[in-house]
Amino acid sequence: MTETGKIVDLTHLLENNKHWVPWWGRNVVKYRDHKHGKLAVRLVFGLPSKYLKTRLGWALEYIKMSTHGVTHMDAPWHYGPVSNGKRSRTIDEVPLEWCFSDGVVLDLRHKRDGEEVGVNDLKAALLKIGYTIKPMDIVLVHTGNDRSGYGTGEYFTKGSGVSAEATRWIVDQGVKVVGIDSWTWGLPLSVEAARAKKSGRDDIFWASHYVGLEKEYCHLEQLTNLDKLPPFGFKISCFPLKVKNGSGGPARVVAIIDE
Repeated sequence: MTETGKIVDLTHLLENNKHWVPWWGRNVVKYRDHKHGKLAVRLVFGLPSKYLKTRLGWALEYIKMSTHGVTHMDAPWHYGPVSNGKRSRTIDEVPLEWCFSDGVVLDLRHKRDGEEVGVNDLKAALLKIGYTIKPMDIVLVHTGNDRSGYGTGEYFTKGSGVSAEATRWIVDQGVKVVGIDSWTWGLPLSVEAARAKKSGRDDIFWASHYVGLEKEYCHLEQLTNLDKLPPFGFKISCFPLKVKNGSGGPARVVAIIDE
């Protein structure tokens, strides 16, 4: 608890995930315990363990990961080199004011695998909770994919996603940050790729992300625990790691519910 309310963690664990994540998206965490730390102190400083209060050294970890391999924020640079007629911002250039604001959750769990969330779906979800999106709101789309798919290969291949038209509509309300509890903001990329090949068109694959070429905004992807939030009446804190020239940054995303 804080002085103002309850904090809900919307971030997945950063952990070794080789057992279920495809090779191109894996995270590796190497753990070094206190015994290893004791040896490090001896090697680096020539200091025997008798000079250490616990006779042990420090614990630490080494991490190898993609900036998009965990709960993270996509910067406009992720979508392309130009956004809204200017050079796209990298993650270290995203204004901090975008990363802390009022949140709203739209429940779209009724959408089926491979089914896009459209503008009418968003409007219906807003009408149901009696809310109107205002500029700088952080809009979160609840698909339930963190419950049904996370921890299995289906997290990458099944689920719904937000259409380009719906994305454009949200951003047109003055929104700068959106989020979803799936691996990606749009439909699973394998689904979009298959549909693009079948149609021969170039406006299907990654279509929602490409909205960022014309309208500057950021995605939060791989969220969790959206079912623990009220529809609105809370703040979202989603500050990404300040990766120089990065297309995205891992983020500890939390909701602060006003009680």
